[in-house]
Amino acid sequence: MGSGIAQAASQAGYKVSMMDTSQELVDAGMGKIKKMLNKGVERGKIKPEKVEEVLSKIKVTTEIKVAVENAELVIEAVFEDIEVKKKLFSELKEFCKPEAIIASNTSSLGINKMAEFTEFPGKFGGLHFFNPAAINKLIEVVRGEKTSHETFDALMNFSRRLGKIPLEIKDSPGFAVNRFFVPFLNESCRMLEEGVANKATIEEAAKRGFKIGMGPFALMNFTGIPIAYHAENTLYEGLGEFYRPSEALKSQFEAGKPWEFEGEEVDESKIEAVQKRLFGTTWGIACHLVEEGVASKEDTDRGALLGLRWAQGPFEMMNSYGINDACKVVQGFALSTDGKFNMSESLLDQARMKQPWQMSTVKLSKQDRFGLITMCRPEALNALNTKVLSDLDNVITRIKEDDDIGVVIITGEGNSFVAGADIKEMMEKSPMAAREFTRYGQQVLKRLEDLDKPVIAAVNGFALGGGCELALACDMIIASEKAKLGLPEVSLGIHPGFGGTQRLPRLIGRAKAKELIFTGDMIPAKEAERIGLVNKTVPSDQLITECKDLGARILARGPVAVRLAKSAINRGGEMTLDDGLAYEIETVSLAFSTEDKSEGMDAFISKRKPDFKGK
Repeated sequence: MGSGIAQAASQAGYKVSMMDTSQELVDAGMGKIKKMLNKGVERGKIKPEKVEEVLSKIKVTTEIKVAVENAELVIEAVFEDIEVKKKLFSELKEFCKPEAIIASNTSSLGINKMAEFTEFPGKFGGLHFFNPAAINKLIEVVRGEKTSHETFDALMNFSRRLGKIPLEIKDSPGFAVNRFFVPFLNESCRMLEEGVANKATIEEAAKRGFKIGMGPFALMNFTGIPIAYHAENTLYEGLGEFYRPSEALKSQFEAGKPWEFEGEEVDESKIEAVQKRLFGTTWGIACHLVEEGVASKEDTDRGALLGLRWAQGPFEMMNSYGINDACKVVQGFALSTDGKFNMSESLLDQARMKQPWQMSTVKLSKQDRFGLITMCRPEALNALNTKVLSDLDNVITRIKEDDDIGVVIITGEGNSFVAGADIKEMMEKSPMAAREFTRYGQQVLKRLEDLDKPVIAAVNGFALGGGCELALACDMIIASEKAKLGLPEVSLGIHPGFGGTQRLPRLIGRAKAKELIFTGDMIPAKEAERIGLVNKTVPSDQLITECKDLGARILARGPVAVRLAKSAINRGGEMTLDDGLAYEIETVSLAFSTEDKSEGMDAFISKRKPDFKGK
């Protein structure tokens, strides 16, 4: 894992020190990195010249002082033994600079417990990478009780800079993904020892039920039986009797041998019973996670999709199965454990209401007077479909009704702002269905454009098709240097329909807009800035900060005046010049009737900072 993390960081542009206890181990780590990079070149994923650039950013050492003395972030990836980690943290106290953040890549040990061994617990958190760390997009970012907001935000931003998709996790045994995945493995072993089914049947039942390529026994052979055993032990110590490692798992761990199931016959009559045991385990635990505030429903499902490569996450699986039937499965499983496993109250509530789990693809968070909208469907590059548009519509309503929000920033999770409309949904639409979808998309983006609060698009990656049109509906666009924008719909045999043919010409002129729309070309952020599509281009790690700085300057001005000025600009753009000038007179007159006007002018005369009330 250490070499994979080092590779991921160096590929993202960071200078990396990779330290191990012997030169032999360090050389082995570098060998793994070179092998991974060369495979990337063979598959056309990495340019040959990139290999040397990545390797040049990694220095190796066997001395901890040399490794960490100037580091801003130290990630430990040592063996999952609390005493080994305690010894390491003791050494780090001596050599790390005080402002350095320390993170653990533990998959099971508690962040709160390890924080006790560090000098500055506020600067300690979890970064749980998933194997292979250089490739897998998922990271669980774990917040301990003493982890500061600044540290947690820095770890989230670091994860995004690596091109990963971070999950926000509260410290708890197993965090989110291993909390339900490791018991999935353990329950498979438990069914084996109880004689419910043989290994081949359990393997096949899991593959069919969860739509995965490898069942539990093949997975344990691949990732390591000791990892499964130690992780289940950690869950047992922290969460109680239900999580006790099965005797079959313990025996296999002690034997030091892989599972053998080749040649065994699959018993079709037992497939359904096995699946219900595995469903009951994973679905019930997933509900507990959310009830305890460890992770959201959306992040729990995203962990299964990206970290485990499942076709669906637990909550989406329950919705597909039918919420009432899913509840019965979990209830039946809970009853079979003789009180060791508690039934989920939230699942019972959903069944009583006969409502599927509501999964949001758009997240709204608030800080100070900012409302941050995050398009949160990174597994699909945040592509727009009917569900996403509906979720965005609901968030716009919440913002409209929230007087505490003065400036809105909208961005995307992962490597994409919004990569366009969801082609899988679009290709099934009839002309009439396409008309309604387009009408709804226009309606939602118009509501965003008409918000009486400034809206800044923080374009962090691909803003294509509907994503570019979403950005165009905002008042200003700040883009990452890595961003790419465009309206490529003509390459699919259609043309922009969420306002692209109308807003883009008004912004950059008819001729240039026609060039972009007729060719479907993507352009880099710098070019978008040059032609006036983007206000400013900044380094990716400064994107949100730049948007907040811009927003702070706006928040310092008269809010009523800003609101009226936005209305004059937007409405005036739809009128003749004479009508626009007349409308401007009306908005200025309204501004002169406000308390903010009196306060602003009095503050100017008095040479003091105004205290605007928005009245």
